[in-house]
Amino acid sequence: MKYLLKNGTVVSGDKSEKLDVLVDGEKIVNVGKDLEAGDAEVIDVEGKLLFPGFIDGHTHFDLEVAGTVTADDFETGTRAALLGGTTLVIDYASQDKGGHTLKEGLDKWHKKADGKCSCDYSFHMSIVEWNDETEAEVQDMIDHGITSFKLYMTYPAMIVNDCDMYKILKKLGECGCFAGVHCENAGVIDALISEAKKEGRLGPENHPLVRPDTMEAEAVHRLLVIAKEANAPVMVVHLTNKKAYEEVMNARKNGQEVYAETCPQYLLLEDSVYSKPDFGGAVYVCAPPIRKKEDQDCLWKALADEEIQTVATDQCSFTLAQKALGKDDFTKIPGGLPGVQTRGTLLYTYGVKTGKITQEQMCKVLCENPAKLYGVYPNKGAITAGSDADIVVLDPAKESVISAATHAYNTDNNPFEGFKLECGIDKVFLRGNLAVEEGKLVKEKLGKYIARGKKQL
Repeated sequence: MKYLLKNGTVVSGDKSEKLDVLVDGEKIVNVGKDLEAGDAEVIDVEGKLLFPGFIDGHTHFDLEVAGTVTADDFETGTRAALLGGTTLVIDYASQDKGGHTLKEGLDKWHKKADGKCSCDYSFHMSIVEWNDETEAEVQDMIDHGITSFKLYMTYPAMIVNDCDMYKILKKLGECGCFAGVHCENAGVIDALISEAKKEGRLGPENHPLVRPDTMEAEAVHRLLVIAKEANAPVMVVHLTNKKAYEEVMNARKNGQEVYAETCPQYLLLEDSVYSKPDFGGAVYVCAPPIRKKEDQDCLWKALADEEIQTVATDQCSFTLAQKALGKDDFTKIPGGLPGVQTRGTLLYTYGVKTGKITQEQMCKVLCENPAKLYGVYPNKGAITAGSDADIVVLDPAKESVISAATHAYNTDNNPFEGFKLECGIDKVFLRGNLAVEEGKLVKEKLGKYIARGKKQL
């Protein structure tokens, strides 16, 4: 199909300009003023904003967690993502401990995702064991288009020690790749959990108390010291608080290449949510936890200063029944929140419309920067001739309220329940296919696996 999108405002990381966009097949073929339609179907997008398809570089679909499996698999999760304007998700595939290979992890994730996705998809690879065989597989992953990796400083099934952390980061740096790292001090968290249980403190209000900001900041500091010694770039994923952010900034002042990601829950929610009555705080259990107002303010300023490169979701959804697995012990509550459907609309409503960030900065953190970091730019992340025709038509005049009763997740709860949205996703094109129209999904399971190159940021 050929489409001509007329009279919309095209948003990039540098500017917003009223331009027409001509789409032919899967590609954008021209962007300019007063383009001729020819044999293209004309769509009038007067008053709308045209963003490149949003990229979510941090999702967990069909993931086994805490004795259960996330409520959203790749089928339901990518439907919700596409409805929210996300045209590419990068999920975390993982090696399993116990002598398993990276290739086994990749094959496992392809089986979960292939043929089920309504948006395009790719994978990072989580490394949980390091040996000669794993080291030899890094190039194999790169050859399969996986150029970013994940390391954990917590969780028994995932954690790598400092020795292996150094070796892995050094190897990845030598290969022109990098790792995103989950930063929390596992040992002290375990001690704080033990103290809480001895005192009979078993409710979800204890979750932020046993995973304090200091133990995230300490882990960020330790990671960055190790990364400096390894002479390797690194990303701090789901950054939540001021103390941890200051560690990132200090490392950058010392010349280190450090990237940072945050998520909507850390920009918009406060830790008082954990004290909601009737076990209501369980909905918000995630790691690292939601923090305080001063941390929100710090993160918003960091976005405005362009010191945080991406806003992802860490999508990891569960039903209330699944959350209730921790009814008598908060450490057994499956950790994670849904977010892929409302990331863009929340950022526009509470960031752009309030003047905290510009719509151009929104484009950077949702589109351009992740495309460059994760090696898909300019095919993705840009509305330019030759790019994939991944286009989000955002209506800044539409209003709605977030509700579990109407969202597309396979869950009966939403952490942003009752939040007002002062914009809406009107249309979404996925590689030239009009897949969302008037906010409704009209084409699904068109997503394909995207092999990625190395970072360009």
